Amino acid sequence: MSPSGIPHSGPPLTENEAEDLLRCICFKTGPPRTLGVEVEWFVHELSDPRRPVAPPRLASAIDTVRSLPLASALTLEPGGQLELSSPPAASLTECLDTLSADLRAVRAGLAPLGLTLGGYGVDPWHTPRERVLREPRYDAMEAALDRTGPAGRGMMCDSASVQICLDAGTEEPGPLGYHRRWRLAHLLGAVMVAAFANSPVHLGRPTGWRSTRQALWTDLDPNRALAPRQDGDPRAAWAAHVLDTPVMCVRSPEGPWQVPEGLTFRKWLRGGGPYPPGEDDLRYHLTTLFPPVRPRGHLELRMVDAQPGTDGWIVPVAVATALFEDPQAAESVYRAVKPLAEYAGDHQAPRNPLWRAAARDGLADPELHAAALVAFPTALEALPRLGAGAAVQDAVAAFHERYVIPGGCPADDPQEVRS
Repeated sequence: MSPSGIPHSGPPLTENEAEDLLRCICFKTGPPRTLGVEVEWFVHELSDPRRPVAPPRLASAIDTVRSLPLASALTLEPGGQLELSSPPAASLTECLDTLSADLRAVRAGLAPLGLTLGGYGVDPWHTPRERVLREPRYDAMEAALDRTGPAGRGMMCDSASVQICLDAGTEEPGPLGYHRRWRLAHLLGAVMVAAFANSPVHLGRPTGWRSTRQALWTDLDPNRALAPRQDGDPRAAWAAHVLDTPVMCVRSPEGPWQVPEGLTFRKWLRGGGPYPPGEDDLRYHLTTLFPPVRPRGHLELRMVDAQPGTDGWIVPVAVATALFEDPQAAESVYRAVKPLAEYAGDHQAPRNPLWRAAARDGLADPELHAAALVAFPTALEALPRLGAGAAVQDAVAAFHERYVIPGGCPADDPQEVRS
């Protein structure tokens, strides 16, 4: 037990022990076998999504859906967004079927209450939402992120995403090796931002960004939302990045959590904090880092806006899975996106020119468009090899024809804007 009363899962860590632990827990290698998806949704009035849902109605809705027998984990985000997290699945079909069934159940539970789910990268209509979760973690997060502007509150309460979780890869080199997959995720990730951008309107007005959600993440914090540099070993780069990122909070069993300023985890390990940190503190610190690709044993692809329609989320999941899990597709798409590294330059994602162009311009950017014109047909060729059914293949093909070929994205569709 630490002096603050927060339990540790072991004795205080040394700096070397922390680095070794990070290398072990963040990239767990082996042949890719499982995938998972987390989808976030805004809860809207069924009769008029522009009308905000009153807090008592939202609370009643949450109680209703929590009582449903779901295979996926259901949680609530700070602004009242619903998140469904699928269990790890052995195939793309299993993952999509499980989450689709749970989403149908949630919608059926909400409909009698006059509510529905809305798929937008950011809430397009309402004034900034108030937090509905009053917990020490989110109190501390708000205080820490407020230091650099309003983007933190926007991220917490006004944004929603499709997060795709894939195995880290193998130790061996090649298209399924973890070095290659890490590099691919940061290049193809920008193409995913551009193709699936779906948040051009916030607070009732156009923002000038196809993905306002990605713009919010870009402005979030000087360090917390950055990827590590891509020019070294992924394990070593990530371990250094984690230790050199400021601690968001120091937990306490009673009262508000401390929100230190400028205390990196490395400084904490060297005696700069209120007590010697242990493994549990390090694992918690990992949950307060929000890069576009986060290694948690597996790889979390965190860059895709929530998608329109009942099943729009299926397309980015199918595309990403095909391009990472099929060796032939992974090799082909890597060759297509590798030239984007020059566009990105020396800056880290998502603050480099490549990622900013993806969020601002979508596939109107010619280099991103060229990469997408290879990526989507490659995914379509790979999906039958992964056992994807006709409905999934048809959904990806329809998206490719509607958006990718002409160089568009969902953000380019006509959207009603409140004056």
